[in-house]
Amino acid sequence: MNLALFATTVLIWGSTWIAIAAELGPVPVLTSVFYRFALAAALLWPVLVLSGRLSRTRPRDHLFMGLQGLCLFSLNFLCFYNATAFIPSGLVSVIFSLATVLNALNARLFFGERITARALMATAVGVAGLVLIFWHDLFGGALNLGTLKGIGLAGLGTLFFSLGNMVSRRLSASGVPPITANAWGMGYGALFLLALIGLSGTALPLPPDARYLGALVYLALFGSVIGFTTYLMLVARMGSGRAAYATVMFPVIALMLSWAFEGYHWQLTALAGVGLTLLGNVILFARAPLRAPRPATPANRAVR
Repeated sequence: MNLALFATTVLIWGSTWIAIAAELGPVPVLTSVFYRFALAAALLWPVLVLSGRLSRTRPRDHLFMGLQGLCLFSLNFLCFYNATAFIPSGLVSVIFSLATVLNALNARLFFGERITARALMATAVGVAGLVLIFWHDLFGGALNLGTLKGIGLAGLGTLFFSLGNMVSRRLSASGVPPITANAWGMGYGALFLLALIGLSGTALPLPPDARYLGALVYLALFGSVIGFTTYLMLVARMGSGRAAYATVMFPVIALMLSWAFEGYHWQLTALAGVGLTLLGNVILFARAPLRAPRPATPANRAVR
């Protein structure tokens, strides 16, 4: 069961990046992100309500669920969608995989956790990998400003995602289940995006063709609702350390799809860079537990 959940999460999240690229075109990015999370919230809420899994929340929790909506279900994806217009979607996913490193740094900033030598080494290896991936674009000739924009937007989106993880951690510590926080967060994110659409006068065109509609449904249902659900089930069964290996693996899927459908050309420096970036994540999680912690029993309570 754990293997099936892990494989499902990796395959879904690894393939969402090419679906994001498929949405670029006549529909504004802001509108596309709004459609995605409005549809995801509309799909998730009835399931949670009918199954009785939507937990009660306190008024003060909604401030943090609103922040989670900004970081995880709106601002970060605005950055990722726009980044995909400048660089291949597979490379955006590689930059996103460094969220594990940013999580370690932000945990120090917000929760006072010690930054280990392992985290510093992982950061150095990951950054070196990114330099190699984009070596040809940055140093192979005239500086490509579009590539720089893509890297910057993907990095900013990853930062927002990491901050959203910190907010999610705060909510979990206060007793709000992740699935409930995600349902509210998707709703708040969609409302925020709708407000931006109104303020900016952005158009709300209908999906222009079957290709766009298929990508939208896939991103909302599989990428947002099912993907987050399988990941949370994985965390519950295996612990967050082992579950986090999904973020190490899905860039491989994303890059293969980018090569197959976007014409991404592999170079030796890029291959070495992907290897280093993934190695940085592996270094960070090398001591992750092999199984979820055992529930306390009289015997192991005595040992503690």
